[in-house]
Amino acid sequence: MNLGAPEIILIMIVMFFFFGANKIPELMKGLGTGLREFKKAARDIQDDIEKDVKQIDTKKTDEEPKK
Repeated sequence: MNLGAPEIILIMIVMFFFFGANKIPELMKGLGTGLREFKKAARDIQDDIEKDVKQIDTKKTDEEPKK
């Protein structure tokens, strides 16, 4: 998604007409909160996956016969 200055300005103008100047700060706050929660959830999932991979690796090394 490659947005340049003209596209961002157009989006802002459309938002201004649809929502008005008073609602835009509320919308941006909600967007920021949602984005923050999404990033936290993605980080938690990644941490869980990494933890599971480490457990699998540990089990494999424990089960390998020693020569």
